[in-house]
Amino acid sequence: DVCGRAKTGSGKTLAFGLPMLQRTPVDVAPGQPASLVLVPTRELAHQVVEVLSPLARALGLRTMALYGGTQLDRQIKSLRRPVHLVVATPGRLIDLIDRGAIDVAAVETVAVDEADRMADMGFFPQVEWILRRLENRSQTLLFSATLDGDVGGLVRHYLKDPVRHEVASATETVEEMHHRFLAVHEMDRVKVAASVTRGVARTLIFTRTKRQADRLVTQLRGEGVRAGAIHGDLRQTAREKALGDFAAGRLPVLVATDVAGRGIHVEDVDVVIHYEPPQDEKAYLHRSGRTARAGRTGMVVTFVLWNHVADVERLQKRLGLSEPVTEVFSNDPRLTDLHSLDGPAPKRVATG
Repeated sequence: DVCGRAKTGSGKTLAFGLPMLQRTPVDVAPGQPASLVLVPTRELAHQVVEVLSPLARALGLRTMALYGGTQLDRQIKSLRRPVHLVVATPGRLIDLIDRGAIDVAAVETVAVDEADRMADMGFFPQVEWILRRLENRSQTLLFSATLDGDVGGLVRHYLKDPVRHEVASATETVEEMHHRFLAVHEMDRVKVAASVTRGVARTLIFTRTKRQADRLVTQLRGEGVRAGAIHGDLRQTAREKALGDFAAGRLPVLVATDVAGRGIHVEDVDVVIHYEPPQDEKAYLHRSGRTARAGRTGMVVTFVLWNHVADVERLQKRLGLSEPVTEVFSNDPRLTDLHSLDGPAPKRVATG
């Protein structure tokens, strides 16, 4: 068994996927996969399959993603053919097990990916329910950005004397990012966001609510910015289109809620914007981890309203960050080159 502590973008999908595929037998019965990957979100399920399916085909293996928001009947029909490796969200997998469409008793290797996100989203009871039904499980792999709390409990109960690997610490993750904390005024915040996005190719903006995400997209479009949203209330086809357009560079700005954002694995995100400060340092790191992937550096911008200052100071202290909170307005030329915010602010000329 393997217990891996790895941040987003460290290449862990191939790290567990390649040996998993190599060990997967070619002869499996319909609806009885030999390998299983559990993930927290439908976007991540789709992306893991996207990475592994070409490699699986080369070995004569078939992969399949199972998640909610898509037609259940279509998934049941697909499971009537042999499927070697399944990537699934816990809720949809349990639904299919209850319907008799899939039997996980033959699974030999299981990977639990982004276990800390599973815990945050309250999925651990479902994960444990599934793990207890893997009667022939010979190897369990668990990957998480943190290994404490509920994740540590899962490791103790379901992994046997695991080998532990750590790719990078949270501190190293922070050090690979450039951090900017911008004091903005509520009436000017949308325009500041628009100004930042115009200086880079690809921007990911996080909001706390679905309603705020939709509203911000409308406001950004009003500023001439091509933007799309991704959140749980959108149809799966709309989510996949927005994510696909963002990954391909056709959509330069994507606005996401925390939950939907956990499944975004897109290379070369230039800037991550926290439209309001995250609730804690774990959320800050996970949101920010959409940039500075695979050894690259990235820019992380946090908007700070007047009533957020104390919260941001506490957040900075926990993260070990000392960057100043810099007041900006939407006409500040430094917004198109965030590195220039290290220098003095341009003089504001009084008019009238």
